[in-house]
Amino acid sequence: MDQTNRRYDIDWLRVIAIGLLILYHIGIGFQPWGVFIKFIQNDQPLESLWIPMSMLNVWRIPLLFFVSGMGVCFAMKKRNWKQLITERTRRILIPFIFGIIFIVPLHILLWQKYYNQELTYSPGIIHLWFLGNIFIYVLILSPIFFWLKKNESGMFRHFLVRLYKSPAGFVFIILPFVAETMIINPGSFETYSLTLHGFLIGLLAFFFGFTVIYSGDEFWDTVLRWRWALLFIAIIMFIVRLLIFDLKSPNYILPVESISWILSAFGFAHKYLNRPGKALRYLSRAAYPVYIIHMAFLYLGSYLIFPLSISAGIKLILMIIFTTISCVVFYDLIIRRIKYLRPLFGLRTENE
Repeated sequence: MDQTNRRYDIDWLRVIAIGLLILYHIGIGFQPWGVFIKFIQNDQPLESLWIPMSMLNVWRIPLLFFVSGMGVCFAMKKRNWKQLITERTRRILIPFIFGIIFIVPLHILLWQKYYNQELTYSPGIIHLWFLGNIFIYVLILSPIFFWLKKNESGMFRHFLVRLYKSPAGFVFIILPFVAETMIINPGSFETYSLTLHGFLIGLLAFFFGFTVIYSGDEFWDTVLRWRWALLFIAIIMFIVRLLIFDLKSPNYILPVESISWILSAFGFAHKYLNRPGKALRYLSRAAYPVYIIHMAFLYLGSYLIFPLSISAGIKLILMIIFTTISCVVFYDLIIRRIKYLRPLFGLRTENE
């Protein structure tokens, strides 16, 4: 764990992954099954959106777990285990509980109002399950991580360094995901929320995210060299999934596609995004609070826009604009500037 420079490419990946998650959630409102998972659904669907959504769906959430594991590895460089748990409690557990009690009920009320249901206060996890999983992973894996930190000259790190010098490291990462999916045999690989499969996929991604930072530069040199090949594999596997399997590849294939997308993203991000900038500085801080509040503004946008007598394509554009601007404005004018709100959204109390 000798890396001391900030990794701007990882910050960018986190921002991009959260942006893709918000776009994906907007797209659900234009699918014919959206209402069955309690999204406000537009009367005129855009079913063609499901093709790009399905491409994203197999890797967007695992990518966030990889990045979260990387973040813990960086955080451990200057924290002991008590400090890490305290810091993760402040940044993850408190916003998680606050969101369940105060944020989630807002969009549930909008759903109830839109569909003429009885208005009730309904706290719940909904999209915040991701935060709950991460906090549990920190608790479960911290003893292992700190033992590895204490034994940086040990056999496991030397093994990782040698392994990640070659594409054999990719196989080392992919195989546990394939094994998990074949053993658990989920009805849908992409069903991550509040499932055993989703919990284990996240746990594996979190662990391997830690290892690629822990091992040093070797992994990043390898994904940099092999980024085009990894992207080619991911694209070919998606085309096969689309044309042959009607977007429902067997469970032993989907994890390979998923991790290929993620590894190629690491390679391209390391090549082109590992540099600071004002935009990244702002977006990196905004991403977490925006993730917490985005569903409330997405549902508000659906409530206001879906009844309009305009085409579904125009509604989609308006939804993207409304959700994005509303989240950023609320973050910038309210969350970021009110000292006592900042900790509830995972920010430090002082202005940064």
